[in-house]
Amino acid sequence: MEKLTFYALSSPEKLDRIGEYLAKRLSRDVSRHKFGFVFISMEALDQLLLACHAQNLNLFVESFLKMVQKLLESNEPELQDLGTRSFIKFANIEEDTPSYHRRYDFFVSKFSSMCHNNIEGVWRVRIRLSGLRGLQGVVRKTVTDDLQVNIWEQQHMDKIIPSLLFNMHDGPSSSSSSQQDHQNLSKQTVDDDQPSGVAETCLRDLTCRAAFGNIKSVLKPVLSHLDLHELWVPSTFAVRCFKIIMYSIQAQYSYVAVHMLLNHLDENTRNSPQIKQSIVEVLAECVSIAADGSIGPSVLEVFNTLLRHLRSSVDARLTERRASKTPIKRASYSDEEQHTMFEEAIIITIGTFATILPDYQKIEIMMFIMGKVPLPTRYEHSDEDYPIPSVNGEGDLLLQNMLLKSLLEVGTKYTTVSMANTFPISFLEPLLAISVVSDSGLRLLVQQILHTLVDRHDNVGKLSVSDIPKDISQLDLRVEKSSRQDILFMKKHGLQMYWHLYENIKLSDNDKCNFNALYCTLALLCIELGGDEVLVELVRLTLAFQELASKSDGKLSVHHQCAIQALVASYFNLISQLTAIPAFCQHVQQVIEERRKRATYLVPDVVFAKNVHDVNYPSVLHLEHTSTLLFQQEVIGEALHSTGHDISRLNTPYVHRPSGIEYRQQTDNDAASINIEIESLSSSPAGNRKYAEEQITFESLKRALQSPSSDLDMEEQERERRQEILETFKSSTLDEIAAISEQRSQKMHNKLSEILDKLNKPRSTTPPCSPQGHSSLSSPSQPVQSVPLYEMKFPELLVY
Repeated sequence: MEKLTFYALSSPEKLDRIGEYLAKRLSRDVSRHKFGFVFISMEALDQLLLACHAQNLNLFVESFLKMVQKLLESNEPELQDLGTRSFIKFANIEEDTPSYHRRYDFFVSKFSSMCHNNIEGVWRVRIRLSGLRGLQGVVRKTVTDDLQVNIWEQQHMDKIIPSLLFNMHDGPSSSSSSQQDHQNLSKQTVDDDQPSGVAETCLRDLTCRAAFGNIKSVLKPVLSHLDLHELWVPSTFAVRCFKIIMYSIQAQYSYVAVHMLLNHLDENTRNSPQIKQSIVEVLAECVSIAADGSIGPSVLEVFNTLLRHLRSSVDARLTERRASKTPIKRASYSDEEQHTMFEEAIIITIGTFATILPDYQKIEIMMFIMGKVPLPTRYEHSDEDYPIPSVNGEGDLLLQNMLLKSLLEVGTKYTTVSMANTFPISFLEPLLAISVVSDSGLRLLVQQILHTLVDRHDNVGKLSVSDIPKDISQLDLRVEKSSRQDILFMKKHGLQMYWHLYENIKLSDNDKCNFNALYCTLALLCIELGGDEVLVELVRLTLAFQELASKSDGKLSVHHQCAIQALVASYFNLISQLTAIPAFCQHVQQVIEERRKRATYLVPDVVFAKNVHDVNYPSVLHLEHTSTLLFQQEVIGEALHSTGHDISRLNTPYVHRPSGIEYRQQTDNDAASINIEIESLSSSPAGNRKYAEEQITFESLKRALQSPSSDLDMEEQERERRQEILETFKSSTLDEIAAISEQRSQKMHNKLSEILDKLNKPRSTTPPCSPQGHSSLSSPSQPVQSVPLYEMKFPELLVY
C-alpha cells in the first residue's frame, strides 16, 4: 500500500488508470462474492483518495464514485455500509477544482431509500444510520459549491426531508426490533447514535445552510410530510420539527417560516379543527422563537389572517349548532368543543404575535381588532326613556366574545403610558358601546380590557368590592399624581365614560363578577386619573348610584339595589382613605357601622360573600327617608371643600341623559360654565377689553338706516342680545345650537352666492364701467364687451 501510494504521488497522471483497474477488480470481486478482496480494494481507494490532492484528482474520483455506486447497489448490508463510509470520507475532502458534470442523483435516491430500511435484525438501525450519514455527506459536498449540482431542487428535497422526518418520528421506541437487538447493535458498532438523533442533526445542518431563496424548498416537504402522514395531531412532533427549523434558520429569514405556516393554515380551512389547532400551536411556538423578525413587513395581514380563521370557526360552530334540531348529542358537543379549543389557540397565538411588537403597533392592532367586532345596531330599553344597544344575534354574540378575548390578550402585552394614546376616539367609542350590551359576559370582558389598559401600576389584583379595609395601606396600592395629559383626557372623555358606567350598573343581569369589575374600573379611574376635578366627578357619579338604588319604583330588584348600595359603600371607603380627609373617612365609617347594626344586606362583605343564601333581604327596600344608612352629599361636600376641592359641580345633581355616538350628555352645570367664562371676562383687570364684533348683515344695515337710535338704546339692545345668546346656550341642547349655527351660516352663504352671481352676469343695457369711471363702449355699433370681474378695480368702500 505504501508503494502504491508513493507511485500515485510521484506520478499523479497515472491516477485515472489506477482507479480504472481497481474499479474492474472490485466489480469482479463483488459479482463473485469475494467480500474480503472488496474490503481490500476499498481500503486502497480510500487511502489514495486521502493522500492525493492533485488537480487531476477528478479523473480518479469518477472511478471512485462508480465503485461506491456498485457497493450501494448490492443487496448485502455489509457492502452498503462500506460504500457509505467511503462516500463520507470523500465528502469530507475539499477539492481544489469543482466538477461541473458530476451528478449525485443516484446517491440522493439510494441514501433516502436506505433511511426507510425495514429489514429484520440488527442491521435495520445500522442501514438507516448509513443512509442518514450519506445524505449528510451529499449535502455537505454540494451545498457549499454553487457550480456543482443544486441540491436545493424540489426533486432532491422531496426525498431528503421526508427521510429525515421519518427517522425523527420513528424512534427506537417505535421500532419492532427487540431490546436485545439494540444491545447487540451497540456492541458491534462503534457509534451508539440512534437514527432519530442523526436525522435531527442532519436537519439542523441542512436548515442552517439554507439561503433566503432555499428556505421554501426545505419547508414545503416538511408541511407535505406532516399532511400526508397525518402527524399534526397531536402537535408534539410538528412542534419539535419546527423548533429545530426555527433554531437553525438564519434569524433574518425566520419570518418566511411564519408566513408559510399562515398560508398552510389557509389551505386547510376546510380541514378538521384539531389539525388547524395544531398548525396554530406550531405557529405560536415559531413566533416565540423568532422574536422581532418573525412577522415581517405585513403586520396587519398576519392578524387579519388569524382573525379571519377565528371568524370562520365561529361561523362553523354556529352552523353546526343550528343544524342540530334535536337535543345536542355527545358527538356534536365534542365538535363544538374542538372549535372552541381552536379559537382559544388562535387567541393565544395573537397574544404571542403582539408580544414581539412595539407598543405603537399594539395600539394599531387593538384598533384593527376592534374594527372587526360587530357593533350593536338595534336597541333594547333599560327603561322607557333611554335605549341600550344589544347584539344582533347569536352569531354576533359568539364573534364578539372571541374578538374581545383576542383584544384582551393583546392588551395584556401593552404597557400604558398616556391615556390619550391608549384610547383614541376610534377605539374608545366602540369599546364603550359594547360595554352596555345586554350580555353580561361581554360587559365583563370590556371591563377587564379597561382594567388592563388603565392599570399602569398593577393595582387591579389588589382591589375587590367585598373588601372594606379600615387601613388601606394593607392593600399596598401604588398611587401617583395624574399628569396633565391624563387630566385633559378625562375632561374630554370623562362624561362619556361616566354615562356608560351608570348605564352598566343599572342592568338587571349583573352578577358578582360584573359588580366587582365595575368597582375595579371606578377604583382605577380614581387611582390612575384621580385629579381634583375627576375626584369630584367620581363622587358625584357614586352619589347618583346611591340615589338610583334608593328609589322604590320597582325598576330594580331588591337584590340589585342592595348590590349597588354595597358597591357605593366599598367605593366611598376607598376614596375617603385615598384622599385622607378625616371628616370624609369618619362619615363613611359611621354609615358602614350603622349598616352593620341595622341593615347588613347593605354591607359589601355580606352582599358579595360566597354564601349569599345567608343574607336576609327585605321584600321592599325603602331608603329615601333613612338618612343614617345613606352617605350624605352635604357632609362629603363640606369635607372636600375643607381641603380645597371645587365642589360647585357636586352641588348639581347628576342627570342621566343619552350619551355616546347617538346621544350627548349635558347638565345644567355644564351650560353654567359658559356664564362663568363670560363673568370671568367682565371681572378681569381694567384695560381695553375686546368684545366680539357684531356681524354686519343686510338686516342690520337696514335697521341702522331706518331706525337710528341713541347710544342708550344700542347698549340695551346689546345686553338683550347677549342675554338671549346666554339663554340659548343654557336651555338648548348641543344639536339645537349646532342647527342654529348651521342655519345662519347657510343663510349667509346663500346671500353671498346670490351677490356673486349678479356680479358675474354681463349687463345687456349698460356696459360695465371701467375703473376710470367712463363707459367701456366706444360706439353704438360696436358689440358690448364686459370686463371680467377679476380685472375690475373696485373702491375700498365696496370691498368686503
